[in-house]
Amino acid sequence: MADKHTRSMPYRTLRTAGGATVVTLQGEIDVLAAPALAARLDVLTAGPCPDLVLDLRPVSFIDCAGLGVLCRVRNRAQARHGRLRLVADSSRFLRILHGTGLSGVFDIHSRWPEDFTGASVADPVSASAG
Repeated sequence: MADKHTRSMPYRTLRTAGGATVVTLQGEIDVLAAPALAARLDVLTAGPCPDLVLDLRPVSFIDCAGLGVLCRVRNRAQARHGRLRLVADSSRFLRILHGTGLSGVFDIHSRWPEDFTGASVADPVSASAG
């Protein structure tokens, strides 16, 4: 009997008073979750000058497919004269970035930037990957 791998990739989109879109990612960012996540982030980086913050603190695991999504969204934001910031405080995640040569590629903050303290939920979404 074949295993059916389905899982929900929950995330919340926030809009701040400063104009940045903040997405809190949770759980595992892997080959199963990457396609749905990439599709959602493509929408968020489709316009001119996207300002996107990905909060990775609740992420428990990320593989090369997840790193690929982060690189893709960074490249899309930069191509549209926007920016991507990551919020990550996991030493494991930072070691992965260092080991893959990506540590200098991303704008990384260890805690929630002060300018996002006034953020409010604007678009709760749950996507399925599988």
